[in-house]
Amino acid sequence: MREARFIKQNTEKWQAIEQEPTTDPDRLTERFIELTDDLAYARTFYPNARITQYLNELAGRQHRGLMQTKRSDLNRFVQFWQYELPLLFRQTHPLLAVATAIFLLAGVLGWVSAAHDDTFVRLILGDGYVNMTLENIKKGNPLGVYGESDQGTMFFQITLNNIMVAFRTFIFGLLASFGTVAMLFYNGVMLGAFQEFFHERGLLIDSILKIWIHGTLEISAIIIAGSAGLTVGNSLLFPGTYDRLTSFRRGMKQGLKIAVGLVPIFIMAGFLESFVTRLTLPPVVSIGIIGLSAAFIGWYFVLYPIILNRRLQP
Repeated sequence: MREARFIKQNTEKWQAIEQEPTTDPDRLTERFIELTDDLAYARTFYPNARITQYLNELAGRQHRGLMQTKRSDLNRFVQFWQYELPLLFRQTHPLLAVATAIFLLAGVLGWVSAAHDDTFVRLILGDGYVNMTLENIKKGNPLGVYGESDQGTMFFQITLNNIMVAFRTFIFGLLASFGTVAMLFYNGVMLGAFQEFFHERGLLIDSILKIWIHGTLEISAIIIAGSAGLTVGNSLLFPGTYDRLTSFRRGMKQGLKIAVGLVPIFIMAGFLESFVTRLTLPPVVSIGIIGLSAAFIGWYFVLYPIILNRRLQP
C-alpha cells in the first residue's frame, strides 16, 4: 500500500484518538493496540517517513495515558481501604453500637434460655450437631468437628457461608431494619446457647480458646454487617432532609461498601477456622491469635476511623 493511501485510510481514526481523549481503560487499551499495529506497518514499509515518527509519538502518548489510568485504579483501591471505608465506618458507629447491643442481648438470652431448658440447645443448634458433639465429648475431643473435613473444602464452604450470612444481614435491612435486627438476634441467641452448652459440661474455657480463634473475626464481621443493614433500613425510615428515594440510594451505597469491605475479614476467618482452629495449640498461642484479631477489629473499625475523622476535620 502506498504511503498516501495508508495515511488517507487511517487519518480519521488517528484524529479521533488525538481530539477525543478518554480515561476508560478498555478504550485506551483498544486504541493502543490499533496504534501499535499501524506503527508496526509503518516501520516496515515507511521506516524513514514522517508518518512513522508521528505514529510513534501518538502511541507513546496512549501508552502513558494507559499507565496513568492503571496507577489511578491502584490509588483508588488504596484510598478505599485507607480513607473512604474507615470514614464510612465512623458515620455508622452509632448503628454499630446498636447492632452490638442487639447481638449481646440476644447472646445473654440464648445463654439463659439454654441454662434453664435442656431442649433449647437442640432447638437452636439441631439434634444432629448436639448428638455429634456429645459423642465427641465422650471421645475426649469435644470440638473434633473442626478436624473432620478436608481443609480446602472446609475453607471454601465456610467462607462462602459467612459471606452469605453477612450479605443477608445487610440485604434484610430493606425490611425497614427489622430483618437485620432479626438476623442479629438469631445469631446472638445461637452463640449464647452454644457457649452455655459447653459451659454446662465444664468446657467453656476450652471452647473459647478453640472457637474464638476464628470467631473473633467472624462474629465481629457479622455485627458490622448488621450496622450496614441498619444503615439501609434507617435510610428508608428516617430520610432526614433528603427525599426518601435519594436517602435510600445513599443508604444502599453506604451499606454495600461496608458489606464488601467485610469480605477480606470473612476470608481470614474462614482460613483460621479451616487450617488453625483444628490444631491443638498451647493456650498462650490461642490467646495471642484471639487478642490480635480483637485488636485489629478495634483498631480498623473503631479507633482508626475516629482518629482519621478528627485529623481531616478543618
